[in-house]
Amino acid sequence: MTEPAEPTDAWLSANHRYLVAALEALRCRLDDDDDPAPLRKAQSARNRVRRAMTEPPALDRIADGFGLSPFERDVLLLAAGPTLDTPFAHVCAQAQGDSSRTYATFALALTKLPGAQWNALSPAGPLRRTPLLRLAHPDIPTTSALYVEERILHALAGLSYLDPELEPHTAPLAEPGALSPALQEAARSVAAIWSAEGAPGAVPVLVHGRQRAGLRHAAAAAYRSAGLRSVCLRAADLPADPVARDRLARLCERESVLAGIGWIIDVDDAVPECGRTALDLAGRLAAPVVVTAHEPLDGPGPRRPVRVAVGRASADELRTVWRQALGPAAAGLDRWIDMAAGQFDLDADDVASVAGQVPAAADPDDTGARLWDACRRQARPALNGLAERIEPRARWEDLVLPDVQLRVLRQIAAHVRHRLTVWEDWGFAARSGRGLGTAALFSGPSGTGKTLAAEVIAGALRLDLYRIDLSQVVDKYIGETEKNLSRVFDAAEAGGAVLLFDEADALFGKRSEVQDSHDRHANIEVGHLLQRIEAYQGLAVLTTNLKDALDPAFLRRLRFTVPFPFPDASAREEIWQRVFPEQTPAEGLDPAALARLSVSGGTIRNIALGAAFLAADAGRPVGMDHLLAAARTEYAKLERPLTGAEVTGWTAR
Repeated sequence: MTEPAEPTDAWLSANHRYLVAALEALRCRLDDDDDPAPLRKAQSARNRVRRAMTEPPALDRIADGFGLSPFERDVLLLAAGPTLDTPFAHVCAQAQGDSSRTYATFALALTKLPGAQWNALSPAGPLRRTPLLRLAHPDIPTTSALYVEERILHALAGLSYLDPELEPHTAPLAEPGALSPALQEAARSVAAIWSAEGAPGAVPVLVHGRQRAGLRHAAAAAYRSAGLRSVCLRAADLPADPVARDRLARLCERESVLAGIGWIIDVDDAVPECGRTALDLAGRLAAPVVVTAHEPLDGPGPRRPVRVAVGRASADELRTVWRQALGPAAAGLDRWIDMAAGQFDLDADDVASVAGQVPAAADPDDTGARLWDACRRQARPALNGLAERIEPRARWEDLVLPDVQLRVLRQIAAHVRHRLTVWEDWGFAARSGRGLGTAALFSGPSGTGKTLAAEVIAGALRLDLYRIDLSQVVDKYIGETEKNLSRVFDAAEAGGAVLLFDEADALFGKRSEVQDSHDRHANIEVGHLLQRIEAYQGLAVLTTNLKDALDPAFLRRLRFTVPFPFPDASAREEIWQRVFPEQTPAEGLDPAALARLSVSGGTIRNIALGAAFLAADAGRPVGMDHLLAAARTEYAKLERPLTGAEVTGWTAR
């Protein structure tokens, strides 16, 4: 938050003299003296003080800023008089002929002040709407005491501060570094909108894009160009109650006039309904307001905002940001900087935070690896309730697949690793009509290694892996699936995490002709997910046990399709040879005999784990008898008979 500049001592002194002179002129109007000379003398003294001031007094600023008529201006000063000047309270009592009425009333103003207007005390007028003053008893407006709001009293005295009632809703606005070209263009676009509309407060503006902190800095830059200060409001902390939100809007309007403030409402995408609340407040505000958000929000509100989209920073811009943040430590890190710029969608504040977490090491690759892992932590998405994070532990040697599948899996990793080089540096992006994401379909029976392969690729790329069950994401309510999918991609985008969508057939199954609105919307949901997958900066992997059930049009949109075959006897033997960790005590195991079990790799791992627990309980190394017992348990779970042919030659108990 940018704090308002403190007024000078000279101006404060002159402002005080002006207030005293203005109150004296008002006192003369309240007197019953028919002689006009005292009033003319007081007005002349007030005007002399005003002419000597190089900057307008606070009373004039407030009157001009809120569009007060001369009568409303005098009513405001009349209401403030008893608090600003104690003897003025007795003047009010004398003018009303009642010693107990040591306060201003609207009846007194209508009787004594020139240019009287009944609508000056309307709840919709500037005196009460903003609010500048309040009635002690609104049900009797003419005879009720008029009190000036404390914030206005201090403003009349020349004090500048943010209303404490607003503090719980504000967020710090750090001083920005150099804005990227994309953010500079956004700031210019916002300023151009204001210029076209005639003033910054004429219309709300929505600035949206990936660089959350950068969006705030762009809005602040636009405000600086308009001569306004910036204060940031957290949309997540805005009141849910519309009445409370309307009062907040009035307070913000008041501060805009008193302190020359432009408001930035920052939307946290992880908070439900946060965007709608922000748009509602922005629509209520008759003041400069910019909403910053990841998505181009849409929702109800008295006034719809003008949108300004901020694109992702280019590779060169991101490299520059990284080198500036790292300073001398960037030496020898070119390869890591290139990879980080291509993988992580971090803004300048995020990059600076990461750079501060990574001390330089003697080995640049060690520094680079720490830098990469810090990026992962910084960009780690908030996917609570939508995805399960899997810690990648598997390695390439853990995969037992035909050579063809292994080659394709390594190609997938290469596509992700060198995305920036090929698409941007080598110019292929300019020739592509689709998104630049990498999407793959892994198909095959359960337990054949689809999830394990995704884990291996994520580990090789040093990226986070998140598993999303599409059967859980798909919602029976129209439009909800699309929202759920958007939340997944929005949260994961900054880190380019590997997204593993299980049960793709739940959404991408073959469809019959469109029969009703649900069918039409289902097709829209499919199209939405395909667009997000193609545009996703990371790797999206979809898995299915039922490839034949998938829509062929969907398959054509994927860059890779990898079939995971049920393992033959040779593959099963190899899996059995690798399934036990090196430190597992084992005795008399026969991988060839074990391979006669016609099961998938996942089932083999379950049997091996079950046997290990049986052996541990018996205090012995893992043996064939433990494996036989574990196999019987696993087969019972699968509701399959364990045939004699499969266990011939095993040691049975």
